[in-house]
Amino acid sequence: MGMKLLVLATDPIDADDLRDALDGEELDGAEVLVVSPAVNASPVAFWVSDSDEAIADAESTARQTAEALAAEGARTHAETGESEPLLALQDALATFPADRVVVFTRDDEESQRYREEDVAGEAQRRFGVSVIAATR
Repeated sequence: MGMKLLVLATDPIDADDLRDALDGEELDGAEVLVVSPAVNASPVAFWVSDSDEAIADAESTARQTAEALAAEGARTHAETGESEPLLALQDALATFPADRVVVFTRDDEESQRYREEDVAGEAQRRFGVSVIAATR
């Protein structure tokens, strides 16, 4: 039986990104749930509740990522999560008991979206599951 992996990503990632985060582990046979939070591009967009674009972006990100990982032999599912990344993780873990969680964030401070700060560390503390922080 392969590993159960939950991937939280606000931008599309590919199999190489995920393998790098997992120290070269192969994805063949893994069951992967890709969750993309519907994160607004800025605090202003959040406060004016401009969520349609955020949801569309999240759906696209989750779908593209799941397709890329499926091409490498992973069994994938994609879903859009709550705008708050920790809530998106909590919701996903309630129905998908992952062995590991990989949280992808942007690697430069200027392009990090609102509410991405220390999601991996907080998830590890809150949910008691192995969490890997990765940058794309």
